[in-house]
Amino acid sequence: MTGALVAHTYERLAGLLAAAPEPVWDAPSLCDGWLVRHVIAHLTMPVWLTPERFGAEMAAAGGDFTVLSDTVAARDGALPTADLLGRLRSPRLHTWQPPGGGAAGALSHAVIHSLDVTVALDRPAVAPAEARVAVLGLLTAAGGTMFGTNLSGVRLEATDITWAWGTGRPLQADSGALVALLSGRTLPDGRALPRA
Repeated sequence: MTGALVAHTYERLAGLLAAAPEPVWDAPSLCDGWLVRHVIAHLTMPVWLTPERFGAEMAAAGGDFTVLSDTVAARDGALPTADLLGRLRSPRLHTWQPPGGGAAGALSHAVIHSLDVTVALDRPAVAPAEARVAVLGLLTAAGGTMFGTNLSGVRLEATDITWAWGTGRPLQADSGALVALLSGRTLPDGRALPRA
């Protein structure tokens, strides 16, 4: 079931971007310093990044995954949008699971990065509600440690589905925005969770 949610998320994101005007690709995303095209380049790395190529890219980045991600985002983000859409629709991406992350990691990758695009563009989430709820569960179960957010004294309340977590000061947003907040992002309206 998780695999179907992942594939559905990628297909809907590809459909949204294929129908959008070209300037959307150069709009800011929720990822600091990354445009939409950079997020798609990062999101689709598993399509072409074999274990051997990953090793070579990591070596070139001095063993720093952030450097690797920024390098790939800048380089591959310059590809024609048709190529990036093709990667989003690739069956290889739809079935990829991160080493050590399994199905949950693949779902988190798809949902969080799709929201980096849709929340920034003020578009509806492309990840199904079931997928967003699953990722909310993963992020809250980790207590904010996955992205270094401080969840003490806050109650998260979704406004689009029946979901809430925590106790304290209520923070209300739609489920996609809550995933983004738990992932350490700052929303376009300036809201962010405190850092741990």
